[in-house]
Amino acid sequence: MSSRPPHRRRAAALALAGLVVTPLASVPLTAVSSAGVDVDQSFTVPAGRTVVLRGHGFGHGHGMSQYGAQGAAKQGLGYRQIIDFYYPGTSWSEVEGKVRVLISADTTSDVVVLAVPGLRLHDIGNKATYQLTTPAAATRWRIAVGAGNKSVVDYFTDTWHRWKPGGRPTLVGNAQFGAPTPLTLVTPSGQRSYRGSLRSATPVPGGKARDTVNVLTMDDYVRGVIPTEMPASWQPEAVKAQSVAARTYATWSRSQYPTRYYQICDTSYCQVYGGQGAEDPRSNAAVTATARQILTYDGKPAFTQFSSSSGGWTSAGSVPYLAANADPYDDYDGNPVHAWTLSLSARSVERAYPRVGTLNRIRVTRRDGNGEWRGRVWTLVLDGSKSDVTVSGDEFRARFGLRSSWFTVS
Repeated sequence: MSSRPPHRRRAAALALAGLVVTPLASVPLTAVSSAGVDVDQSFTVPAGRTVVLRGHGFGHGHGMSQYGAQGAAKQGLGYRQIIDFYYPGTSWSEVEGKVRVLISADTTSDVVVLAVPGLRLHDIGNKATYQLTTPAAATRWRIAVGAGNKSVVDYFTDTWHRWKPGGRPTLVGNAQFGAPTPLTLVTPSGQRSYRGSLRSATPVPGGKARDTVNVLTMDDYVRGVIPTEMPASWQPEAVKAQSVAARTYATWSRSQYPTRYYQICDTSYCQVYGGQGAEDPRSNAAVTATARQILTYDGKPAFTQFSSSSGGWTSAGSVPYLAANADPYDDYDGNPVHAWTLSLSARSVERAYPRVGTLNRIRVTRRDGNGEWRGRVWTLVLDGSKSDVTVSGDEFRARFGLRSSWFTVS
């Protein structure tokens, strides 16, 4: 749920999350209501037909700035102080239970794992568990789709052989592998290790397609998230803050999808998760130090968005605790994206928006009102020989790969 880098980020729901709410100490902030402001900032395309954009930050700017967390930790702030600054008005809580993670790398309908001591199969349909101890020569096991779209189990020696639990050729329902140690999943792109169980899940009941889902405790999940979202070598308090933000985000996502076969994905569309193979001892220590800790708002898991760099101001999000605030921690020598420049050719704009014709001028007409140049661009107009085209700042950023929508034209 982050924006790249640093390595390039929500009665029944409460019971599911296992929340115990505790009060949050107040933190002084320079908060601004982000209703937006009208501006009249016009930039003529020069004779060289290339404009230079100057900007601040990387990502949407909602919630915690990862570089800001690092800067705050360098100034001596603890992880709770960092979290309290970026998510004002939330409360500290604890979470229990497991989470279901969609594994995008496994694009097949089979779940194939390497044989390990203690490997077991759980038939979810009849709640039966089988120890996969024989044959000893088996090197791999898989859950596949058989006749009538039923799940079947095979083992590999010199070739694949059918294994019949209880003498039955098919399983009653979906099934999953588990073991006392991490499992190695075999995917089309290679092998990856995961804690917890690996489930063959049916997206559509009765359908042939299967997805691979990792079912594991929330803290074990976070162990596989942190090194993919923030360098484990960063300040320990920053990594701890990232652990709380990531754990809370996953708890929020779990609360949104309590019955869906998966509750969060493993890509940047949610937050990047690399399994046990991505773990680092330093970030694992941060997860242990913050075990089970999350944030809540009004008794529910908080939507703890985060991005790489705020540029000096966080931006208002969809909930009260994602407020627009001046961020004094984001600007330091180690942050390469606090300020940035980018050259953009007029021709690339004309190709992206052919209705413009020849681009003559870029006019920014509305910003969020916070920081240099009056903040992030909300609306701009491309003045052209054929027509004028109005574009949102977010669309312009996405179209041309800008680091953020907080920019000006020079």
